[in-house]
Amino acid sequence: MANAKNPLADPKNQRAATQLVHGGTNRSQHGETSEALYLNSGFIYDSSAAAEARFMGEDDGHIYSRFSNPSYDMFQDRMCLLEGAEAARATATGMAAVTTAVMSQVRAGDHVVASRALFGGCRFVVEDYLPRWGVQSTIIDGRDPENFARAMKPNTKAIFIETPTNPTLELVDIKAVAEIAHAHGAVLIVDNVFATPLYQKPLALGADLVTYSATKHIDGQGRCMGGVILGSKELIEADVHTIIRQTGPTISPFNAWVLLKGLETLALRVEKMTASAAALADFLADHPKIEKVFYPHHKSHPQYELGMRQMSAGSTMLAMEVKSNAGDGSGDNQENAFKLADALSVIKISNNLGDAKSIITHPATTTHQRFSEEERLEAGINRKLLRLSVGLEDGQDLIDDFAFALDQI
Repeated sequence: MANAKNPLADPKNQRAATQLVHGGTNRSQHGETSEALYLNSGFIYDSSAAAEARFMGEDDGHIYSRFSNPSYDMFQDRMCLLEGAEAARATATGMAAVTTAVMSQVRAGDHVVASRALFGGCRFVVEDYLPRWGVQSTIIDGRDPENFARAMKPNTKAIFIETPTNPTLELVDIKAVAEIAHAHGAVLIVDNVFATPLYQKPLALGADLVTYSATKHIDGQGRCMGGVILGSKELIEADVHTIIRQTGPTISPFNAWVLLKGLETLALRVEKMTASAAALADFLADHPKIEKVFYPHHKSHPQYELGMRQMSAGSTMLAMEVKSNAGDGSGDNQENAFKLADALSVIKISNNLGDAKSIITHPATTTHQRFSEEERLEAGINRKLLRLSVGLEDGQDLIDDFAFALDQI
């Protein structure tokens, strides 16, 4: 048995927490423990023939850091292990990932279907940016899969969804929508930021491409920007790679390295944040000054059964509606939502999420302020709504912070 090979030598046999520490590591000749950082823009070839082979794709080596670099490789490979993907490409930001993923799958004359509950920047891409290039879109209520089926056209090439959605934590049935997309010859693209790659596996449910703003949980400490697109080799190494190579929405080597280091603690951070989020959802749901709480694994969520089936945990994000001054939940009044947010001390007002610090946001006046009132209310974003990203603080301190702030209303 002395020559037996340890099955854990293959990263695919490791569990997620181990993959997040060791996956994708490619050590240099120096044998460093922490992954090397490659800040160079170009690469040297042994000969002219070697350069030709590299450019012809006959040699897997690197050419130029606009689209290929050892630091990117390690981050991408580690993300592939975690996501269960064949290939990945990192981008400069999460919005660069979304824009590249969608644009890579469409041409002038094509059509895209998207759920209406989207982050403001994502909805801009679908509603305003794509039509400039001859790609039309249809926005639907994503909670009912049949709405996707009714919106499909002969020229529909892609469906784009977030689930859970930003900021209302609505859910979309990934498996059902994937079946609809594939029946029409379209691809399904899923923004999986809120669920994180730990708690939801869109590719396993039938999605074709998955995007992340790595700025969020993957970095998790507010240090740098980044994004990533994952999927099959066929999709990633063709149109996705071509767009990144030719148009340059590229991550920097330093940011790729920071995100790689962030992955080492992702499981620890997200598990702690999720436990606190679940406890806060319970506390807020029982408070008389809170009208509604939206958390995928709380029994009050209108899509609780789907949340339990599709997500292995509720993750780190929740939303709440603060009762209006009338005390009966009527009206669309932001006064008490502002009072609550302003009275918090540990929890900070900002518009990021997935950070080590707990962050509260008033979407109607910040992340979704460009929406018309009709669009905003249609997506469930009233002025009573606050979005909370739960951080790494002591969970009881977060509950106590809310208890004090709610007493000020």
